[in-house]
Order: sequence, then C-alpha cells, then structure tokens
Amino acid sequence: MENIALIESFSEFKDNKSIDRVTLMAILEEVFRAALKRRFGSDENFDIIINPDKGDLEIWRNRIVVADGFSEDDNEEIELAEAKRIEPDFEIGEDVSEEVKLIDLGRRAILALRQNLIAKIHEHDSTNIFKQFKELEGSIYSAEVHHIRHNAVILLDDEGNEIVLPKSEQIRSDFFRKGDSVRGVIKSVELRGNKPAIILSRTSPDFLVKLFEQEIPEVFDGLITIERVARIPGDKAKVAVDSYDDRIDPVGACVGVKGSRIHGIVRELGNENIDVINFTKNEPLFVARALSPAKVTSVDIKLYDEEKNGKKGRVSVLLKPEEVSKAIGRSGVNIRLASELTGYEIDVQREGLEEEDVELTEFSDEIEAWVIAEFKKIGLETAKSVLEKDVSMLVQRTDLEEETILDVQRVLREEFEE
Repeated sequence: MENIALIESFSEFKDNKSIDRVTLMAILEEVFRAALKRRFGSDENFDIIINPDKGDLEIWRNRIVVADGFSEDDNEEIELAEAKRIEPDFEIGEDVSEEVKLIDLGRRAILALRQNLIAKIHEHDSTNIFKQFKELEGSIYSAEVHHIRHNAVILLDDEGNEIVLPKSEQIRSDFFRKGDSVRGVIKSVELRGNKPAIILSRTSPDFLVKLFEQEIPEVFDGLITIERVARIPGDKAKVAVDSYDDRIDPVGACVGVKGSRIHGIVRELGNENIDVINFTKNEPLFVARALSPAKVTSVDIKLYDEEKNGKKGRVSVLLKPEEVSKAIGRSGVNIRLASELTGYEIDVQREGLEEEDVELTEFSDEIEAWVIAEFKKIGLETAKSVLEKDVSMLVQRTDLEEETILDVQRVLREEFEE
C-alpha cells in the first residue's frame, strides 16, 4: 500500500509520551475522515482501520450494487458491471467493500492530510498542557531560565514547557542568568490561540503564603493558619497568623529561634522584611499589632460603609512622639501595609499635640490637596510637624521637589506663626 507519507507521520508521534494510543487513533481517524469527506462528499460509508504502532492504514469504501445505468450516487452505489470487475459473483443489492488507496486521494490531499495531522497533535498537546497547569494555579513551581528578554524571563521546566515570568511579576532585586532555577507561584494560565500562556509570579501574596506552607511544618499541617497578608514585594510584608491550638505560639513557630525558620523565606524574597503578627478579631488590638514595631497608646475606630468607601473605616491612633516614625516607616511603608492588612484608613496622632498646632487640611486654600496628601503619607498631619522637618529629609521621603516644600513651609509660617 502506498502510504509512505503517512507512515512517516505515524513514526513522528507514536512514541510521543504526551498522547496515548486511543487518543492518537481517534485523531488519526478524524483527520482521515475529513480528507475523505472533502474528496468524496461523505465519509459515512467508509471503514478506517489504523495501526499507529506500525504505521499501517486501510480504508474501505462500502457501496450497494445497482443495475447498470441506475447509479444515482457513485460514492454510495456501484453499477453491476464495475462490481463484477472486483468480484465476478456480485449481484444486484449486495454490499461491496473496496479498498481505497491513499494515492487515489491525490498527492496534494496527502500533504494537506499530513499537515492537518501535525496540527491536531500539537493542538491536543497544548490542551493537555493547559489543563495540567490550570490545576496548578496558585501553586509553587520551579523552572530554569532559558533566555532573558527586556520585559520578561522565559523559563523551561523539565518537560520543556515554556513559562513566562514578566518584569511586573519579578521582585525589584531579582537578577537571573541563563540556567538559574527560579521559583514562583503559577499566577494564571490562558489559551492564546492554540498555545497555553503560563504566567509565573514572585510578587503575588500567594507566593509568600506558599513559602510559609513549604518552610513551616505547622502551617503545612494546618495547625497554624495564615489569616491575612499584605506585601510590598522585595521591601516589606506583614503576615497575620493564628492557631486553634492554645499550646502553639503561631508567631514564634513561624519565626523560629533567632529567625531560623523565616530566614529561608526572607532570602528567597530578596531580603524582604517580614513582620509576623498574631491575628485577632478584636479590631483595635489588631490595628495596634499591625503597626508594630510601634507601640500604640490608643485606637479610635470610625466605621464606614465599606461598599462605598472601599475601606472598613478610619482609625485614629495615638502614639508617643518617638513612636510615630516607627508606625509610619520608611517612605510610609509600615503604615501603608498596616492599612492594607487591617482594611482601615489609619491616621497617626502624636500625644501632647499643642492646642495652637493646626491640621494641614486647614490650609487647603493655599496648599494643593495632592501636596498635603504627600505629607500625610509620611505621617505629617499638622503645620508644626512640617515646619519641624528638615527640607532635605522631606525631599527624600516624599515625591515633592525642594522648591515646593519651601513654598509650603513659607505659607505655614506666614499663616500659622503670626
């Protein structure tokens, strides 16, 4: 049988580990039936026998014998004279099975059939890969750096699957070379055309949670639960943990002696500073803990309509002057994470604020709102708090230019100190 081209196609795929024999036979039959339908108009009266292991293929066309000159459909009926050339004993009304040679389909049809077969196999592989990785969404995965682009790192796993680590999903301090092993969490899996797009993330809070599960047995076993996570990748994170077993200290178990348990997580995340705190449903206490390492004197909560405002409420926290900078943190990172962790807007107030001091918002006619917001981001809520700060320090900690800061201080002195 002249089926050399198809035998070559079989040999390419019969050892493919990602496709089983039954599926391969189904794909082959689908491809051949499509070719027969294009050639003869219908494939319903054809039997296809395939042995993908050997590359054997037989196609048989079944037709009914009719009297000479009475055939209305040459694909389904065969005239008696033609049937007798196949077998002299045939009579009208009998079924005739005749083998169809692949060469009869034409060379172009065979080449098209081969290309269609390859496309179907690749499509099947892509679907399998998509399903496999879709089930892994949210899980930690490791792969090796294959090549580096300006906007992404392309990774390959042990099976040769391509995984993308976009620049936006990399920690700021990440630096990779070809051949490096990279860990992250499977963030999303999508089918783009017929090709699965697998996105890895190292900035997702889920990555931090999964690292806790890997490194801390009590978290993996469910003895300690991670209730909430807030994270600025590569900079700082806050993790609220709890345990239903009163005998377990969840914070101590996560951190370990002298930080031994959490050290591996910190190193994996580019020395990201991780605060682990005890979760509680006591909201004022939870806010106070979220602002650690600062020690809060008091907490006053005003609840919002969360659907309208996006936050549960606004919290006014009172601290001693020396604790304010700790609560706010460098560039406002600590207070920002505390707000994200608790779901509240947080206002910092100093103890002993003199009566003659004035809130910055009182100067909204002279100072633009976005400028006031920049000062508030680093915990400067009053006129005196801005006047007491060095201009160079304010330039470093805000997005304001020196000229803008000097203008603000001038306005405050003129309007406030008179």
